[in-house]
Amino acid sequence: MNKAREFDQSVVADLRALLGDRVSVAAAVREHHGKDESYFPYALPDAVVFPESTEEVRDVVMICRRHRVPMIPFGVGTSLEGHILAVNGGVSIDLSRMNRIVAVHESDLDAVVQAGVTRKQLNEHIKHTGLFFPVDPGADATLGGMAATRASGTNAVRYGTMRENVLSLKVVLADGRVITTSRRPRKSAAGYDLTRLFVGSEGTLGIITEVTVRLYPVQEAMSAAVCAFDTVDGCTNTVIETIQSGVPIARCDIVCEKTIAAINRYKKTDYRVAPTVFFEFHGSSASVVEQAQAVQAIARENGGMDFQWATRPEERTQLWDARHNAYFAVLQTRPGSRAVSTDVCVPISRLAECVRESMEDVKSYVVPVPLLGHIGDGNFHLVFLIDPANADELALAKKLNKRLVERAIRMEGTCTGEHGIGLGKQESLRAELGDDVIGVMRDIKRLFDPDNLMNPGKVVPAP
Repeated sequence: MNKAREFDQSVVADLRALLGDRVSVAAAVREHHGKDESYFPYALPDAVVFPESTEEVRDVVMICRRHRVPMIPFGVGTSLEGHILAVNGGVSIDLSRMNRIVAVHESDLDAVVQAGVTRKQLNEHIKHTGLFFPVDPGADATLGGMAATRASGTNAVRYGTMRENVLSLKVVLADGRVITTSRRPRKSAAGYDLTRLFVGSEGTLGIITEVTVRLYPVQEAMSAAVCAFDTVDGCTNTVIETIQSGVPIARCDIVCEKTIAAINRYKKTDYRVAPTVFFEFHGSSASVVEQAQAVQAIARENGGMDFQWATRPEERTQLWDARHNAYFAVLQTRPGSRAVSTDVCVPISRLAECVRESMEDVKSYVVPVPLLGHIGDGNFHLVFLIDPANADELALAKKLNKRLVERAIRMEGTCTGEHGIGLGKQESLRAELGDDVIGVMRDIKRLFDPDNLMNPGKVVPAP
């Protein structure tokens, strides 16, 4: 997939003078950094570097800028839209060694971390404080990568996405300047909101090296449950009515019967094979009971069966571990396949309609299409399993995905609720926002990165 070009080996010499053996051109290392969880062909960088500080990232950027070499930030490689693929070659900047928790401000409910810190690492570090970081995309992604893709996940219905939970960023720009986008207060009206500009920028405007995130108190009581339904409509209508009733549910995810069967095989669980919703309730002991009773009543009216409860921490972990592994469980239903994973999000009032129409539309695909998603936010995913060697399957999956995106946009939704644009959704972004908005985005890209060296080819194509 890389464009034919000569890589100047003097770049490697300069990088090694800076970082020593933390520079690699080994084929295995390059391959690891030239693939993600998407269906795109591998696109390997020419070299991989492992900086350990913002200053080292800045110096790497200056070397790459001097040699006019592309730079691709790398977290753990769990992205789904080709974000980390080196389509123009260049240097992959692996931030995994920047994994220091800089500060935890318990009284202010925030923490400052280097970009390579993962969400599990942060929560393990602060568990003695009675606080936690709630954004949970499933994979143990780095917080820098989560900020760069504006990630969310199972807790977003109550706690929000990375957009709401990032207070400030430290960023290395394409010209080598290091900026801090904001201070730590919970609100500020000081100038342009650069923090929100870089959240979701996917490494195309600069390299995030430090993230300040919100923390939340661990609730007095937490209880999780799974509930099977007769139909997918029953699932979606239950969630819509729950949200519209004002029940402050913490997590709310759907899987269809195909997905739950795959989970049972993959995780050796025994959930009822039927459309299923995973719930979680947070609050006081009394409020959790009230929330659960309210949702059970709504579910019963929509064909919901008995709730299967998980109240102890280890039981809740097991339940959500099953849900988080749904994507990998689905992949195992067709060994050797790769996934084209959709990511539309619609207003909650249009959710049932969008899911119903979409499930009907994809019946024409070559294999059954699983459904999963964070439906408390109106966000759901259809997973098209493709044979990587079969161009017709990929073409059909893209065709059905295009219709899904058009359907979501018609319902005032978006082409991506959480996966981002990367390589895969650029035309969808244009369809959603129009040429004028794409033009503004391109102007911003040109302003921050006039030489198009920062993760080129992602989000908006070069003019």
